[in-house]
Amino acid sequence: MKSDVTFAVIQVERPAEPGALSNALAFGWRAVLKFKHVPEQLFDLVMTPLMFTLLFTFVFGGALAGSTDRYVQFFVPGILVQTVVFNSVYSGMGLSTDLGKGLFDRFRSLPIWSLAPFAGLMVGDVLRHLIASLIILSIGMLLGYRPEAGFAGVLAALALLIVIGFGVGWVFLVLGLVMRTPNTVMTMAFTGIMPLVFASNIMVDPGTMPGWLRVFVDVNPVSLMTTAMRGLMNGGITWAQLGLALLAPALLTLLLAPVTLWLYRRK
Repeated sequence: MKSDVTFAVIQVERPAEPGALSNALAFGWRAVLKFKHVPEQLFDLVMTPLMFTLLFTFVFGGALAGSTDRYVQFFVPGILVQTVVFNSVYSGMGLSTDLGKGLFDRFRSLPIWSLAPFAGLMVGDVLRHLIASLIILSIGMLLGYRPEAGFAGVLAALALLIVIGFGVGWVFLVLGLVMRTPNTVMTMAFTGIMPLVFASNIMVDPGTMPGWLRVFVDVNPVSLMTTAMRGLMNGGITWAQLGLALLAPALLTLLLAPVTLWLYRRK
């Protein structure tokens, strides 16, 4: 009997080691499960874009565009960019939280792809961006927003949002590795985000701004992303506008991805 059991154990083939994609998806699923175990994140994800969309449309719409109907056509593509930039902060905060709990020390001891935890954070980001974007689009449609480029334009805009979130997310991953607490990450992140978001063309036409401020707004990466979003959703985008919108995410990825990996391995 013992020999039969030994023979059976010996004959069992060892499972193949999971590849990088499997590792990344496993950590991506872990990011999804955070919504279940930390439901306040989902509440913030839903309520923040809802509040911004309704508040700015009804409070500023009449003053800035003459009517809420006209303003919502201008505002919805911009609030999509703003929401993705804000949501990217959660990557750095989540990373800082995991580091503080010692989870990444455990991840390093596992026989997995070393970058799988970061890939999982990115997968969680994509999910957050899509959820928030669909909420904003739904509210915008109820308020009267109509994308002139149709369904194809909306899909292209969502793809651009994911690229923007991916590129901007590296900034907050670096902060998550450098700062000691999640609260510090959030404070530093929003200190840098606020001038870029509010000194942009998301909420108002730069033509009404002082000349010195318009110089900054015209080259602000957030403004360039917003211009491309409006072009994709309302029609009339040029290759130059799309290229300028992708420039900042591409540069951030090229510059900060190696820095992120170096900081991670150094820790």
